[in-house]
Amino acid sequence: MKEKFPPGSYCIEDSVGYLLARSRTKLAKRVDSKLAAHDITSAQGAVVMMLASGNFSTAAELSRELYLDSASMTRMVDRLQKRGMLVRKPRGDDRRVIDLHLTETGAALAEQLPTLYSVVLNQSFADFSVEEVTTLKSLLRKLLDSNAGEVPVAEKNDK
Repeated sequence: MKEKFPPGSYCIEDSVGYLLARSRTKLAKRVDSKLAAHDITSAQGAVVMMLASGNFSTAAELSRELYLDSASMTRMVDRLQKRGMLVRKPRGDDRRVIDLHLTETGAALAEQLPTLYSVVLNQSFADFSVEEVTTLKSLLRKLLDSNAGEVPVAEKNDK
């Protein structure tokens, strides 16, 4: 199998990882500018949307999904709680587990976010055809699927 990224040909500006990271950063900055009126960031908006989806209920679950360390997630949850967007509640069957619940304010914001995100995405992908967006999403899902396993720990070089 021919290598798609042969050693010695790596250029940061042409790196798939770099291009993905830069694209994500630009999208996040656009979302940040739209969310400024709500006094939250794109990362905080993602937490609100994920809680609203019902697929996540704890800071640990959110940390894993968003690849954030627990300290960063705790700070983010603290900020959202201070802004009245969510509350922490011990789980009834296991009081060691703290579930996160959107408040009425958080739920109201969660209802507005899909439209806001759609505006940003439509602006960002204005030069793309529907087929190109479909292909991009398909390729990104394929990339995610091919990297679905745990990331291996780097081997230590004992010299």
